[in-house]
Amino acid sequence: MNQTVVILDFGGQYKELIARRVRECGVYSEIIPYDTPTDEIRAKKPIGIIFTGGPNSVYLDGSPKCDTALFGLGVPVMGICYGAQLIAHMLGGSVSPCKKSEYGKTLCEVDTGCVLFSGIDKKQKVLMSHTDMITSLPAGFFNAAHTKICPCAAFACDEKRIYGVQFHPEVERSEHGTEVIRNFLYGVCGAKGDYSMEDYLARQIKAIKAQVGSKKVLLGLSGGVDSSVAAAMLSKAIPGQLVCVYIDHGFMRKDETETIKKTFSQFDLDLIAIDAEAEFLGALRGVTEPEQKRKIIGAEFARTFEREARSLGIDGYLAQGTIYPDVVESGKNKSAVIKSHHNVGGLPEELGFLGVVEPLKYLFKDEVRRLGKMLGLPDEIVYRQPFPGPGLAIRVIGEVTKEKLDILRSADAIVRHEIGKMKRRPDQYFCVLTDTKSVGVVGDFRTYDYTLALRAVTTSDFMTCEFARLPYSLISTISTRITNEVRGVGRVVYDVTGKPPATVEWE
Repeated sequence: MNQTVVILDFGGQYKELIARRVRECGVYSEIIPYDTPTDEIRAKKPIGIIFTGGPNSVYLDGSPKCDTALFGLGVPVMGICYGAQLIAHMLGGSVSPCKKSEYGKTLCEVDTGCVLFSGIDKKQKVLMSHTDMITSLPAGFFNAAHTKICPCAAFACDEKRIYGVQFHPEVERSEHGTEVIRNFLYGVCGAKGDYSMEDYLARQIKAIKAQVGSKKVLLGLSGGVDSSVAAAMLSKAIPGQLVCVYIDHGFMRKDETETIKKTFSQFDLDLIAIDAEAEFLGALRGVTEPEQKRKIIGAEFARTFEREARSLGIDGYLAQGTIYPDVVESGKNKSAVIKSHHNVGGLPEELGFLGVVEPLKYLFKDEVRRLGKMLGLPDEIVYRQPFPGPGLAIRVIGEVTKEKLDILRSADAIVRHEIGKMKRRPDQYFCVLTDTKSVGVVGDFRTYDYTLALRAVTTSDFMTCEFARLPYSLISTISTRITNEVRGVGRVVYDVTGKPPATVEWE
């Protein structure tokens, strides 16, 4: 049994990042709702509890609050942003609206005598995002940090092992944030660092065997990182019981079908390839709304899986390569729906399977890639460019047609080839065929062709991202090649929007 840190979710947008940082420090983390009964939390035997941030004000009626009995468990507690304010408020301190709100990177001065800031620079840049502030501390607590306009940016009570930080140590923009979290885990909670991907893999293989038994498992294999790692893990856990159905919906990138067949012919699984381009294009005829596209594609996948399972006589389980960001963005865990994912939303309830196997459901992309390497997948799969389940269908704005897909496929191959030659590549790069046409000139003739958008981003978690600062010379090369080599594209533009406010994909 791994040591566990419980992350109490008060609605903060960065709760998954907190979980990820804790795991990066070698400690297993679990996110649970703020109103989880204290007895349930005690039963988990956590070595520490972290309160997340949140959008509410602690002094208002109806704002989320935990059971005060949590502070009597004898388990170290650290609050972040709203979580810090809640600790102060519940234990007798006071929280009030800021005279001036504090957002973005801020210079913070910390007390290096506090265990949270041990070995860290006295002055550091941190990410602030708050409209309330702690104006007085509970008895027995001391102020451990401040900024120019925030008198209490952190506090501590070593005797009770309760701490709080007003800033967000979980985000990359806080210079020493991970060190703050590590100090809490190892300096306060006594963590041993017994969580690793090796340990996770061993536990998942055991869990898969226990869930599946001798039954067959059907997996929809897209060839993407997530489904590929799921396939490799399942083939290791239940060799000879896995049937992978690769559905070529007609929305794949250039030459991908051949690559997928070659790669998975080397694993202990049955691979069945289905050409379903006509069916998927027919289902999308006349459809332009992004969410509707995703729902239709998801439902078509589910129907195809079910039909194939029946024809194969599979009466076991359906496996999916769902990862944590899919769940979050699809509105699970009380999050807002940003966009549906084909392996999370839009699936018919009656699938005809005994259950669903999702071995990657609570992992982030970087963890999935590490597992892929451990399982022996080649680099071309493990570091394959992220690709959405609906494929190029959601990179064609407006109605999806074979003509548009062929244009996009050719342009996408050029983008991947040219950016792929960079020594330090962006974390994701692709192109989008917009539904905008513009006037151009080729030779002495007027043209009226599509505008193609380039998208390249840098990120460590895909929960947030920045647009990649590609060299102008590279953008120029890509633009020249596409407009010269791809018939139907008359103009190329570059997307310079981060996430938020945009998402990585356009649809």
